[in-house]
Amino acid sequence: YDPRTKRWVAVDPTAATSQVVTPLGQRGAELLAESSAWARTFGALSQAWRRAPQPAAGPITEIRGDAIDPFIAAVVADAETELLTAQPQVGRNSGSLAKAAERDVQALERGVRLRTLYQHAARRSSITHKYVATVTERGAEVRTLDEFFNRMIVVDRMLAIIPGREGHSVAIAIREPSLVAYLVDVFERHWERGRAFSNNESSMLRDIAAEQRAMTIRMLIEGHADPVSAKRLGVSPRTYAGYVADLKEEFEAQTRFQLGYTMGQRGVSGHERPEPS
Repeated sequence: YDPRTKRWVAVDPTAATSQVVTPLGQRGAELLAESSAWARTFGALSQAWRRAPQPAAGPITEIRGDAIDPFIAAVVADAETELLTAQPQVGRNSGSLAKAAERDVQALERGVRLRTLYQHAARRSSITHKYVATVTERGAEVRTLDEFFNRMIVVDRMLAIIPGREGHSVAIAIREPSLVAYLVDVFERHWERGRAFSNNESSMLRDIAAEQRAMTIRMLIEGHADPVSAKRLGVSPRTYAGYVADLKEEFEAQTRFQLGYTMGQRGVSGHERPEPS
């Protein structure tokens, strides 16, 4: 605005940069710096909160939806001595296992001891083999078991994370010492019965096949539906149907009724001790 002529006149927009754009840029930089400072502050507070004894009124926390993965990542990043993980079904894609491998390798490099338990079915997954090779090279221990078990993560024997009743959409974080100790004992009992997961395991395949066969027999005798039995074995319904077909061929049965009758006549229960390879 020209006061002499009392008229608005056009000027070079560059002249307005220092008056409008530059202050905005400076304010933006200040806000970014402030947000980073707050993020560091809350991160430190979160670590202190997770490590501190929890009040008697709140030993159990429910975590839902999209908050589950960040919570697990945070507590694993804070682990100091030990991580125990149980993964009953394969069902994890290459992306999620790659993230898990990166996270677990960082823990191992900090000196954290890692033990992971899968079902035998995980041995047929190439991406699981890749994950196992990555973490075992750095000292992790991985075993597999024929039996079904629930998903679980235990951090430093102070915090346990298990699924809620709604399944994968809800996780339960447990800090009550007696409950955590009980879950650790459950893990240890399964761990003792597990077989070491190795990428060079030809000598063990016969024993694992025998254990899966026995588990299939137990599922048939107990009368579970195929989807339930497949889930407990950690395989797809199609793979489970293949196991049943193999048993029919082995016992020369045309139907499941004939198969059950023949196994009953021979006293087969699925609890027989397999001969070691």
